[in-house]
Amino acid sequence: MKVAQVMRKIVVIIPEEASVTEASKNMREKKQPCAIVLKNQIPFGIITERDIAWKVVANSLDPKTVKIKDIISTPLIVIDPDADLVEAASLMKDHKIRRLTVVRANTLLGVITAGDIMRNLSNYVEKEVQDVLRYLWVPKYYPDVM
Repeated sequence: MKVAQVMRKIVVIIPEEASVTEASKNMREKKQPCAIVLKNQIPFGIITERDIAWKVVANSLDPKTVKIKDIISTPLIVIDPDADLVEAASLMKDHKIRRLTVVRANTLLGVITAGDIMRNLSNYVEKEVQDVLRYLWVPKYYPDVM
């Protein structure tokens, strides 16, 4: 099965000058666990629910004043839409991440999460996929996303 078949095509795109509050609201409205930052229309960084919790909330910072550029994760780990899900799982495992940005020719096409992989490989679970599932955290407050 290919990444393109299961990736999320709805992607939150947020400017790096936006506040964490703005990003959080956009992520909630679109029911997405992350947002992508573009620089000159090229995917540059990612902000996740975990970034917000660990880098802002846990440090008692004001999400209205913290800018996305100050907490995004870069460089992005990307995958081609024609890659298979086992390759995606292996890449996640190697980098200890839960999401990959799907990119072709510097164009953002979507995002694939460990949960997306898990749901689509129920009958075909190789060791690489099992390993990446150890890093999976399914938020209780997004039951329809994961």
